[in-house]
Amino acid sequence: MEVSFIPSPDVNVVLNALLDILERRAAQNGTRTTQHRSIKVTLANLSIPTYFSQTDPTPRLIANEQFALLEKNGLLKLTWIPGETGYLLQSISLTEHATRNTSHKTLFHLTNRTPIADNRSRLESHLLADKFRFQDDWRARAINYILNQLKAEKSPTPFSLTDSNLTLDLLAVLQALSTLTTETPYRVFSVRVFNDSKRFEAIKNQLVTLARLGNPEWKRIPVEEVLRELNLVANPNYIHFAGNWQFTTDKGEILNLSGFTPSVGFPAAQTATLQTVHAESVLCIENLTTFHQYIQTEHATRNTQHESNAACSVFRSSAFICTFGNPSPAVRRVLRLLPETTPIYLWSDLDYGGFNILSQLRRFVNEQIQPYLMNIDTLESNIPRARPLTTPDRTNLKRLLLRPELHDVRHVIEYLLKRGLKLEQEGVENF
Repeated sequence: MEVSFIPSPDVNVVLNALLDILERRAAQNGTRTTQHRSIKVTLANLSIPTYFSQTDPTPRLIANEQFALLEKNGLLKLTWIPGETGYLLQSISLTEHATRNTSHKTLFHLTNRTPIADNRSRLESHLLADKFRFQDDWRARAINYILNQLKAEKSPTPFSLTDSNLTLDLLAVLQALSTLTTETPYRVFSVRVFNDSKRFEAIKNQLVTLARLGNPEWKRIPVEEVLRELNLVANPNYIHFAGNWQFTTDKGEILNLSGFTPSVGFPAAQTATLQTVHAESVLCIENLTTFHQYIQTEHATRNTQHESNAACSVFRSSAFICTFGNPSPAVRRVLRLLPETTPIYLWSDLDYGGFNILSQLRRFVNEQIQPYLMNIDTLESNIPRARPLTTPDRTNLKRLLLRPELHDVRHVIEYLLKRGLKLEQEGVENF
């Protein structure tokens, strides 16, 4: 007899509960289902209030009839409450026939439910079809991670086993990222990819999760900075410059920024047109507030008791740039265009984030970049404004001790750990 009916709400709840257990067992045991452990649900433990209604027996009668039909077809085993046979069910189990063979597919069909195994197979097919598009970069590593998760029958987050549209949209985004050469607003990018200005906003967090899977260094920076690394921004950004900067564009134009007082915002997207950059020396400042304070303070380069006089004299004729936290690709590009002999300094927070920025700049711009006011004397002179290290702070600082490019500041990092303190730029006086 063919089993074909529309399950009542109560029956639907029970069948889905049984299938949940079936698929959970299958995941725990690979493609094999444990034969000696029954798959059973107790109705009193499920949210099916209409079955136990004392005022309307109709839902119970319909459910009992449908359960009996499934039992007759060898799919379920019914256990009645003692003394209530044919009236009130106590529990329902899947038969061994249903769990061993493909008969349980009937239950999936009745509940309009797709087996997880089928969903995994479909997602795997989508990923394998697009994997070749991504060479040896973070995207390829992220896709390989998800494929390994599927192979191990684990969660494929941020992809979805049930939402194919999300899968296809994320793959479309990954493919489109290679076309971005300058900072691009989310809405502009979304229209290019989806012809919908809002779609990317809805899935950008999933993209960030993928990016962090493919590049572990991005795990400890904010969502907005991860997206900025991919040339995606909420709105067009500006890089803050001050001092004697001189740019030459790809059209041969010479842009001199020294006339802008106290500073100027330069479109990040326009940095792609720069061919050469010149400055006598450069001081990178992490935070925008401190950047403005520094360049507006008349004696900014005089009260530098924590640094050498040579460094101070350089800053009197220096150019300044705000990194806005971790330096964006646009900021790094500007700094890379400087002649290798140009002295570059970084003033950042005395914490994990600050020294991580120094590490990035040394790896991706110039290994000779030097720290400014990022030393033990600065910390000790500003102890009242220092803050205690958190457990994550300690863990992250210890990671920095392993980075070879930070060997010359290792003693400072060790001192922060010993004192259990960190200091933000805003807490430094007399800079």
